[in-house]
Amino acid sequence: MIVQKYTAFNFDELSWDMIAELPRDTPLILPLGSGYDLNLLASQLSNPPRIGLLPAFPFGWRGSGLELPDQIFIQYILNLLDSLRDDGFSRVYCLAPSGFDPQSSFAGAFSASILRLPNPTTNAPKNLLPPDSERDKVILIPIGHTEQHGFHLPLSVDTLIIDAIAKGTQAILPARSWAMQVMPYGVSTHRPSFAATMNAGGRAFEDFWVAVIDSLATRGFDRFYIISGHGGNTSFLVNIVKYAGERHRRIFCATTGLHTNGSIGAEVLAKHRTSKIGGMGHACELETSFMLHLRPDLCNMKRVVDEADFVATPDYYMDWIEAGSLMANPPWDDDTKTGAYGAGSHATAEKGKLWLEAAIQEKADHVQQIHEQHERREQRRNEGYGLWGKFKK
Repeated sequence: MIVQKYTAFNFDELSWDMIAELPRDTPLILPLGSGYDLNLLASQLSNPPRIGLLPAFPFGWRGSGLELPDQIFIQYILNLLDSLRDDGFSRVYCLAPSGFDPQSSFAGAFSASILRLPNPTTNAPKNLLPPDSERDKVILIPIGHTEQHGFHLPLSVDTLIIDAIAKGTQAILPARSWAMQVMPYGVSTHRPSFAATMNAGGRAFEDFWVAVIDSLATRGFDRFYIISGHGGNTSFLVNIVKYAGERHRRIFCATTGLHTNGSIGAEVLAKHRTSKIGGMGHACELETSFMLHLRPDLCNMKRVVDEADFVATPDYYMDWIEAGSLMANPPWDDDTKTGAYGAGSHATAEKGKLWLEAAIQEKADHVQQIHEQHERREQRRNEGYGLWGKFKK
């Protein structure tokens, strides 16, 4: 019997136009955790010529180390798989460890999309959850995304950058912060414009991360910093921290709009950028510089297309640190032909190193402020400030 050989490729290491050119019967696999036998996977799929592996989903299912309610977890996954189906792919699956069986009628339509294989690993990193000894630290929750970044960058840009920032922050403040594993999937409301862009869906995204905070707060953690590498997550993260603060009155949960855009980051960006306003938006001078520093092997600078033809008005324009009072969400293809916003040709690895250092310093400063906020508020509460003296909780 001749067994057909297959080629496995990492979906998020390609650019969006490369994904757009794939045959639509190419199997695309979203694994829960890692450590699966790809030969067994190929056999289960009848040995196709190629298999696309999406970034591993880090947690949420039973046995992952951080369990969430079935319906909340499954809706997130379903929305991601539907993103691929919307692009026309017909063989889209979630790869789960043997024994994975969501106990929910909600999952009925989902079962046909699940492949199950033995998994020799624990299916989740050993450091997935902060141990009890970390309860007095700020828990860093990095969220990236898998989405198009023009012709010259891979789909993994947002995830790689925010993961590096989270790890760097923990490295310089090990006694005050603890970084969770990065989540490679967020929200892209512009998903239909360019192939390969995933979308967890805004409502499912909010429900998922509120449930994560619920789980950690129940275990005694009380300081959280949700950091994002993807702009499309931002408005939903604001809602998440509001919900979390209402549900858990003794925690301090914060987020920011992207990274490298506070007082520390803004100064360093302005000092070293060479593009004009409009040159830093998406797959731009900033993100391309980060990638040239972090993963130059995934950058194809021969394919850079600068795009700064954004329909701008005084209170609505595109740049990394956006200004103006207008907020809107027009189709991305109104303002970009390739998926990029900005001047990627201005990027250098040297700028990427400087800006990464600034981003880490900025997050470290925020960690210190979160500690101060929590400690001062707890002191007031414990002293009976205002209604805390009458209604202690």
